[in-house]
Amino acid sequence: MTKKISLLSAVAAAALLAGCSLIPEYGRPAAPVAGQFSGATSQDAGQTPSAAIPWQDFFKDPRLVRLVDIALANNRDMRVAALNVEKAGAQFRIQRAGLFPEVDAQAAGSRSSPNPYQALGGGSVASNYTVGLGVTAWELDLFGRISSLKEAALAQYLATDASRQAVQVSLVSAVATGWMTVLADNELLELTRETLRTREEGLRLFQLRFDNGVISEIDLRQAESLAEGARATYAQQQRQRSQDENALALLLGAPVPPESLTGSAGALDQITPMPDVPAGLPSDLLTERPDIRAAEQQLLSANADIGAARAAFFPRITLTGAIGTASPELSGLFDSGTKAWSFAPQVTLPIFDAGRNQANLDVAKTQRDIAVAQYEQSIQSAFREVSDALAGRATLGEQLRALRAQATAEQVRFNLSALRYRNGISSALDLQDAQRSLFTAQLAAVQTRLLQLQNQVVLYKSLGGGWATRQ
Repeated sequence: MTKKISLLSAVAAAALLAGCSLIPEYGRPAAPVAGQFSGATSQDAGQTPSAAIPWQDFFKDPRLVRLVDIALANNRDMRVAALNVEKAGAQFRIQRAGLFPEVDAQAAGSRSSPNPYQALGGGSVASNYTVGLGVTAWELDLFGRISSLKEAALAQYLATDASRQAVQVSLVSAVATGWMTVLADNELLELTRETLRTREEGLRLFQLRFDNGVISEIDLRQAESLAEGARATYAQQQRQRSQDENALALLLGAPVPPESLTGSAGALDQITPMPDVPAGLPSDLLTERPDIRAAEQQLLSANADIGAARAAFFPRITLTGAIGTASPELSGLFDSGTKAWSFAPQVTLPIFDAGRNQANLDVAKTQRDIAVAQYEQSIQSAFREVSDALAGRATLGEQLRALRAQATAEQVRFNLSALRYRNGISSALDLQDAQRSLFTAQLAAVQTRLLQLQNQVVLYKSLGGGWATRQ
């Protein structure tokens, strides 16, 4: 009885020692960027972080809100990301289960004879039957090897969940920019269609004047070139529009509702305005951007792996035990006096492994250093994305204003050139040059307006916006 109590005391003491961790103390690496975004203003600090703004409050156009809802429900990348979170959660539970003993019901039976030839002749045959509960090779986590693996798996799970949020941020942004691109395609098609109609009318007029000997063939061919150029541009834009709609459908994971793509002339200006978002400080990105949080969790996982690699240098104690009944007769298994138990602890102490444990520790430390570099790179990439978007916010408005003013001036110039040409004051070359310049300026104004809208989306995304959802 005294021996049994001593054994239980030893097990209890070992259990109390369990939980000792050899994981290095974690300190978040300093952000390798400036303390303020280039292009930021004083109004960008001290406000609600952009990531905290639900995407439904940023994208207020009901057509776009519907498209984002469809994408979140049907996009396959989003579905895979959610399944990866479930997988990582299951892997964490597997590692956590190693901290506890695995209890199994065990039943066994055997028949043997000291001499097999004697057994054939009807000699003595020994029988043994056992039934009970057993624990096989339960490792006492004295030096935190299993708990370190559990912490690494937990960090991997959190990193996977943050990556799922990053996928949502990218998806919401991609749907918004894709939808705006298709609306811009509609506007460009309408503009090119009108330009083509004007040039075809001009070509008919030039053909009539050429047939009457009023203009030279050079003027006629120039008008023909302009008309065919507009026709080629129109065909190219039709193809591009179809391809952009196909790309949007892929993001949605479903056909694009036709009513969400309505609009032609001025389609981009008909979009419900998006609010300006504050840039905040670079340090805000560490907690607001899902991809940075995922990179930090990967770093924490690598840090925990070092603890597991260190624990491999110390003794490993495993316990195997069973309690139940044993009898030489199957029918007597549960009779009085058949109780049986066994307890078999085992200690393994590494002595010589040709440097394997040290190499594993070196690998874990190197992987931690790689994770640090990747974490810092994710911060630097985020800093650049925000700074680029702020630069766009500061300049695209003025660029658009100038291009629209240029398009207005070119429209007046074209009207005057047409009037002068009809009165025989200017040449056909002047008219055609004015027509070409007007078309170019109109296209540039539409494309710059698209860039301005998309830049707003990029700024919202680069600040971590898009994963928060209004409840």
